[in-house]
Amino acid sequence: MSRKQGLSFYHKKKRISGTVVREIAEWIFLVFTAVLIATVLVFSIGMRTSVIGVSMEPGLYNGQEILINHFLYSIVSPKRGDVIVFLPNGNQNTHYYVKRVVGLPGETVQIKDEKLYIDGVLAEEDEAYDKMAEAGIAENGITLGSDEYFVLGDNRNNSEDSRSGNIGPVKRDNITGKAWFHMASSGSGMGFIK
Repeated sequence: MSRKQGLSFYHKKKRISGTVVREIAEWIFLVFTAVLIATVLVFSIGMRTSVIGVSMEPGLYNGQEILINHFLYSIVSPKRGDVIVFLPNGNQNTHYYVKRVVGLPGETVQIKDEKLYIDGVLAEEDEAYDKMAEAGIAENGITLGSDEYFVLGDNRNNSEDSRSGNIGPVKRDNITGKAWFHMASSGSGMGFIK
């Protein structure tokens, strides 16, 4: 009988256990489900548009993309401080406007001495907003209807908003939704809109 000289290596076939395969499959399923849910949410209750102009600086910049929640305002009304997206006077042939709600239905909005007054009381606002050089149509006060909102841009002296006669108060039916998330731009990173 002859024996093989030298070392002999035994090549063991590698087997993947059923547990590892199951864990990998679960992770793939979870990632796929998360992506699917996110896609459905964005396309069913949201939409994407771009900010046009500098009226919402420094929070939102010209050309910055934002996500809009269509669904929210079908169950609740816009609140003071919400950043909304709307078509002025329902005009389908214009771009979407992005502005902040400052006056609610039934309130009287007036701009005097470069400041905002709601029902005759000085509005508490962020000190970052500029004093308003132009009062526009709100100089003598505007009482909003039951479905109207008064909106201003955050960059108060560079904004075409409810002070302008060709925009005026925004009717509820012309509001597309609430701007809730902004994409990264040269001026800022991604994040929720305040």
